[in-house]
Amino acid sequence: MEMIQDASTARLKSEVQSSQDQPFSLVQRETENLQADIEKLRSELGHEIDKVTAGLHLDLNLQRGRIRDELTNQKAETTNLTNKLDREIHALRAQLEAEKYDVIKYCIGTLISISAVGLAAARILL
Repeated sequence: MEMIQDASTARLKSEVQSSQDQPFSLVQRETENLQADIEKLRSELGHEIDKVTAGLHLDLNLQRGRIRDELTNQKAETTNLTNKLDREIHALRAQLEAEKYDVIKYCIGTLISISAVGLAAARILL
């Protein structure tokens, strides 16, 4: 009878042991699956972050290029306008000098004419 009890106790122990091992192995398997899923998601997230970062760098570089081109165009336009203004100022100065010369010429002509009329009048009166 004692052997039967020992056998049934051993069988009970093995059943309890196997029933405890089964949920533990399930939990362990689920934990491993979850860890694998987490690693997979972490990897995908890393790839997505890399793609977004690369896209932002590309956008920034394109924007810098556009700004650089715009500044170059504005600089060229400013240079052209400055040159045009310089030419116009030079032309106006030349025109002003020509007008000064004409005014001086007409003043001298007027003074000579007035002097001639004065001398003629003085000759007639004397």
